[in-house]
Amino acid sequence: MLDILVGGFYGDEGKGKIASFLALKDNPALSVRTGGTNAGHTIVFNGKKLGLRSMPSAFVNPKTELAMAPGSLIRLAILEREINETGTGSRLFIDPHTGVITEEDIEAEKSNAHLNGTVGSTLQGVGSAESRRILRKLKLAKDYSELSKYMTDVPEKVLDALEQGKLVHIESTQGHFLSLYHGEYPYVTSRNTTSSGVLSEVGIGPKYVDNITVIFKSFITRVGGGVLKGELTPEEAKKLGVEEFGTVTGRPRRVSLFDPEVAKRVARINSATQVAITKLDIKFPGAKGVREYSKLPEDAKKWLDEMEAEIGVPVTLAGTGEEAMDTIDMRYKLRK
Repeated sequence: MLDILVGGFYGDEGKGKIASFLALKDNPALSVRTGGTNAGHTIVFNGKKLGLRSMPSAFVNPKTELAMAPGSLIRLAILEREINETGTGSRLFIDPHTGVITEEDIEAEKSNAHLNGTVGSTLQGVGSAESRRILRKLKLAKDYSELSKYMTDVPEKVLDALEQGKLVHIESTQGHFLSLYHGEYPYVTSRNTTSSGVLSEVGIGPKYVDNITVIFKSFITRVGGGVLKGELTPEEAKKLGVEEFGTVTGRPRRVSLFDPEVAKRVARINSATQVAITKLDIKFPGAKGVREYSKLPEDAKKWLDEMEAEIGVPVTLAGTGEEAMDTIDMRYKLRK
């Protein structure tokens, strides 16, 4: 069984939280991370908070094997640090074709006025590395002897697990409207962030997919340039309690209110089978820490029902706090 997790807006939707919750709840045999180090996933578990830029958020389950997709990009120093932080070196697998970002890539972006100014790039070297990959100049994981102990054909590993009836999770990074092809170009990232793009990064076909969970937040945020419909002023965002800062950059995030029409379009393009909505407790403070649907405030229940009707896809997961397990599981809707 193959489940894909993708972001629905401009990133920062809480993919790390949902991925870690599902890893603990569903016990996947394997979790594969796509994307690059320009995206940070925040995980809070057992009182410890980590911002991961390479490692799959499923590391919280000690039984789950972890893998980097051939289409993903890593930085050696960041990967080494996260292996040490999570203690996962013995269960990590890296595809030989995984790309490696160098300091040269980072410096190239910092000196690029278009990326640094107009686009508002995170300047983590991801775009430069992708460019060099296309030009056949990028070094891959197989070119680094220090990574040899992790080398594994990840597509084959995924397919073997699926053929054995095991559960595999694929964790995407960033969000739908940062897609190189479907976002508001040029204010986008350097990859296709939709469910189809995620599959291509892993290297397997769509027939294997069972579930696609699109993750939204109860409000919308984005970092960098580009239009943000209904954007709030910093003062309005602070007053509503939706002021946020980027995991990787530390930059303040621009904010607008949840837009169900936009969410519906995203769900359709990504072929969503279910929707997760995080930070419900920010919109409804009485929902904070609630882990059962029956204990939610009535106004929160009503809002979730309304969003489900407007999006047209079952809302099956709701985040009610930072902690991974502060999540309401409503996937029983899929069994009706």
